[in-house]
Amino acid sequence: MTDRDWYDDSDYESAVERAERMTRVGWAAIVGTTVLLVVVAIAAVVVLFAAFLGMVYMLMLSDR
Repeated sequence: MTDRDWYDDSDYESAVERAERMTRVGWAAIVGTTVLLVVVAIAAVVVLFAAFLGMVYMLMLSDR
Protein backbone atom coordinates (compact mmCIF):
# COMPACT_ATOMS: atom_id res chain seq x y z
CA MET A 1 0.00 0.00 0.00
CA THR A 2 0.95 3.60 -0.14
CA ASP A 3 1.92 5.83 2.74
CA ARG A 4 -0.80 8.29 1.89
CA ASP A 5 -4.21 8.33 3.54
CA TRP A 6 -7.38 7.64 1.59
CA TYR A 7 -8.36 11.32 1.72
CA ASP A 8 -5.06 12.57 0.31
CA ASP A 9 -5.84 15.02 -2.51
CA SER A 10 -2.28 16.00 -3.38
CA ASP A 11 -2.50 14.55 -6.91
CA TYR A 12 -5.72 16.43 -7.58
CA GLU A 13 -4.38 19.65 -6.10
CA SER A 14 -1.18 19.49 -8.12
CA ALA A 15 -3.21 18.86 -11.29
CA VAL A 16 -5.39 21.86 -10.53
CA GLU A 17 -2.32 24.03 -9.88
CA ARG A 18 -0.76 22.95 -13.19
CA ALA A 19 -4.01 23.64 -15.02
CA GLU A 20 -4.31 27.09 -13.45
CA ARG A 21 -0.69 27.87 -14.31
CA MET A 22 -1.18 26.80 -17.93
CA THR A 23 -4.38 28.86 -18.09
CA ARG A 24 -2.44 31.94 -16.97
CA VAL A 25 0.27 31.23 -19.54
CA GLY A 26 -2.36 30.79 -22.25
CA TRP A 27 -4.11 34.03 -21.42
CA ALA A 28 -0.78 35.86 -21.27
CA ALA A 29 0.03 34.56 -24.76
CA ILE A 30 -3.38 35.62 -26.07
CA VAL A 31 -3.07 39.12 -24.58
CA GLY A 32 0.51 39.51 -25.80
CA THR A 33 -0.41 38.48 -29.33
CA THR A 34 -3.41 40.79 -29.37
CA VAL A 35 -1.35 43.75 -28.17
CA LEU A 36 1.33 43.00 -30.76
CA LEU A 37 -1.27 42.85 -33.55
CA VAL A 38 -2.80 46.16 -32.43
CA VAL A 39 0.63 47.83 -32.38
CA VAL A 40 1.42 46.47 -35.86
CA ALA A 41 -1.95 47.69 -37.17
CA ILE A 42 -1.41 51.17 -35.74
CA ALA A 43 2.10 51.29 -37.21
CA ALA A 44 0.74 50.23 -40.62
CA VAL A 45 -1.89 53.00 -40.50
CA VAL A 46 0.78 55.57 -39.61
CA VAL A 47 3.04 54.43 -42.45
CA LEU A 48 0.19 54.45 -44.96
CA PHE A 49 -0.91 57.90 -43.81
CA ALA A 50 2.66 59.19 -44.17
CA ALA A 51 2.82 57.72 -47.69
CA PHE A 52 -0.51 59.39 -48.51
CA LEU A 53 0.77 62.75 -47.28
CA GLY A 54 3.96 62.27 -49.31
CA MET A 55 1.90 61.61 -52.45
CA VAL A 56 -0.26 64.66 -51.81
CA TYR A 57 2.89 66.73 -51.34
CA MET A 58 4.32 65.43 -54.62
CA LEU A 59 1.03 66.22 -56.35
CA MET A 60 1.10 69.75 -55.00
CA LEU A 61 4.67 70.20 -56.21
CA SER A 62 3.76 69.01 -59.71
CA ASP A 63 0.95 71.57 -59.99
CA ARG A 64 3.34 74.52 -59.77
